[in-house]
Amino acid sequence: QVQLVESGGGLVQAGGSLRLSCAASGRTFSSYAMGWFRQAPGKEREFVAAINWSGDNTYYADSVKGRFTISRDNAKNMVYLQMNSLKPEDTAVYYCAVSRFSSYDVYQPGNYHFWGQGTQVTVSS
Repeated sequence: QVQLVESGGGLVQAGGSLRLSCAASGRTFSSYAMGWFRQAPGKEREFVAAINWSGDNTYYADSVKGRFTISRDNAKNMVYLQMNSLKPEDTAVYYCAVSRFSSYDVYQPGNYHFWGQGTQVTVSS
């Protein structure tokens, strides 16, 4: 059974940092892109960042570029999201997901077929 478990969320002041982790189990995901999405109350789920199967290519939403860094450790079946200079508008539930593809169109949530339950990130002003 495939399982993705996010951790590392919490409450932080604006300008602070958090590091999210996503542990994948049930199969090996080293051949697939992985991504982070977020959903704020009353809003649709939006793309945050993604990384291709090898970790050589990373992709970011404009709103987080330069502040967030995605990485992965295929040996441990882990993906991470380092979030710096957090802003109140970053407040959301953050989800990790596994793509159906190694690197194709990582921006579309429909291209991901396994999702975690999410971890809450709250940034106070």
